[in-house]
Amino acid sequence: MKKKLLAALLLGATVLPALQGCFPVVAAGVGTGVMATLDRRSLGTQTEDESIEWKAGSRVGDKLRDRGHFNFTSYNRKVLITGEVASEEYKAEAERIVGGIANVQGVHNELVVGPSSSLTDRSNDSFITSKVKSRSVDNGKFNPLHVKVVTEAGTVFLLGMLTQAEADAAIQVARTTSGVRKVIPLFETITPARARELDVSQPDQRAAPAAESKAP
Repeated sequence: MKKKLLAALLLGATVLPALQGCFPVVAAGVGTGVMATLDRRSLGTQTEDESIEWKAGSRVGDKLRDRGHFNFTSYNRKVLITGEVASEEYKAEAERIVGGIANVQGVHNELVVGPSSSLTDRSNDSFITSKVKSRSVDNGKFNPLHVKVVTEAGTVFLLGMLTQAEADAAIQVARTTSGVRKVIPLFETITPARARELDVSQPDQRAAPAAESKAP
């Protein structure tokens, strides 16, 4: 039952990015409601990461709309930029724009200079992401809901706040998934004690605002 629940949550997390372009309010609301209580980030940080992603997409889109295909993933205020861009100049410009957004604490610029990927390529990347997440459920050495998976041109990027043992297990799952060409881990490594602290404290932090909202 637990594995089925994890699989359902992970599937939702994979589908949500595709929906957000058409239904941003609904998709963001569903994503926050389902995943927030199981995330090692505080609710405030999760909300801020979502805001950073929207700002990055909007600002880069305004300046470089026809210069490439851009994806932005913010985790704990550090932003991963993936996709394709027309030149090194535009790649640097995208990083400059994202780095200038309030509260961004770091940028991983993984843009590739070249033609934009096809819809078929992007669908294949989404499929790879879903396979990595599905296989993570059966691994048993880490909570797959603590790992954010992004795939671009067969390269899998892994983000999250994990212990070294959890990170090693997550990397192994990604590396042994069919279709994966390369794995780039971008984890923030934490101690086992810190992991236990976050896993216990985060739900409590979210319960307080909910209780306060019921007060007259």
